[in-house]
Amino acid sequence: MIRVALQMLVGDRLKYLGLIVGIAFASLLISQQASILVGLAHQTGSFVRDTSHADLWVMDSEVRFSQDSLSLSDNTLLRVRGIEGVQWAVPLYQGFLKAKLPDGTRMTAIVIGLDDATLIGGPPEMVQGSLADLRQDKAVIVDYNALESKFMMKRSGGRPIRVGDNLSINDQDARLVGTYRASQSFFWEPVIYTTYSRALQYAPRERKLMTYVMVKLKPDADVAKVAASIEAATGLKARTNDEFIALTRDYILKETGILINFGLAVGLGFIVGTLIAGQMLYNFTLDNLRHYGALKAMGAGNGTLVIMNLIQALTVGVLGYGIGLGLGSLLGQLVASAGLAFRMPWQVPVLCGVAILIICLIASALSITRVLKLEPAIVFKGG
Repeated sequence: MIRVALQMLVGDRLKYLGLIVGIAFASLLISQQASILVGLAHQTGSFVRDTSHADLWVMDSEVRFSQDSLSLSDNTLLRVRGIEGVQWAVPLYQGFLKAKLPDGTRMTAIVIGLDDATLIGGPPEMVQGSLADLRQDKAVIVDYNALESKFMMKRSGGRPIRVGDNLSINDQDARLVGTYRASQSFFWEPVIYTTYSRALQYAPRERKLMTYVMVKLKPDADVAKVAASIEAATGLKARTNDEFIALTRDYILKETGILINFGLAVGLGFIVGTLIAGQMLYNFTLDNLRHYGALKAMGAGNGTLVIMNLIQALTVGVLGYGIGLGLGSLLGQLVASAGLAFRMPWQVPVLCGVAILIICLIASALSITRVLKLEPAIVFKGG
């Protein structure tokens, strides 16, 4: 019966290919949109992931995401260093400041100030110069990947800034001494690194300027206990890298509407796939009612016919799923090469596969009802 079911399926080439195309389109839409959503969610934690030198981040309890700069008092650093289990603790400044390129092009940049002595928290990879160059007078470094876009001097022939160029941050002089390469970030503002003391000079005058305290624990220290001790001693919040990344991801997904938008796209793929597959499989079943009637007349039971119909649906489902997933991966690579978000962990193909399976089951259930109600005598009626 399995062979008969497959022969019936491929006998009508047009409907057979139409079923595969419908399922493939649903698989493509679901897998691609889900992967873009995962890619965007992954990008939200790029700053924390690239700055993962520490075990704990000490911050104001009202911080909602990694670029949410709520300042701490200077004595927080000394209090954290006095907690048992802390190996070292360093300050980190982060703020949105006005910057101006040599030709007068203005922008808002995220300025990161690293501990002067250790430079802990710097970018993961230097392209030009070294991190130690930040100790030079007025030194800053910028993202190499952003040179052709965010650091482009539009008023002087369109060239990007170069190492050795002077720029200004908050109307104070700065000099580019190097470039770095970081992970693709969800946030679009350009990022400029300098030393902590210099960042405080660039920042507007406020009573509290330190944004985070980065904490490294001793090898035998318990992370949860040290975090609880820090919170009890300072009244602040101590989060691990993973917790900070999750906090940022959840806030961005909920507050920006990204989750809803891409969720609707994935849902649309599911609905479209169900409608196309259901309608085409139903029409395919109607066209083959005489064959099903002949099988019933020869003694085939309803259970056998249900299995045959299910095999037909699952066959086009597997083929369409594979084609759609492959096209989704290929298009995703093209999207990623253009700098857009795309990330396909194993959960995405599994989610897509489950969705396609449900689509096939629904389509099969819609079409098999006519077969179950079919009278075998229809095969003896005239055409």
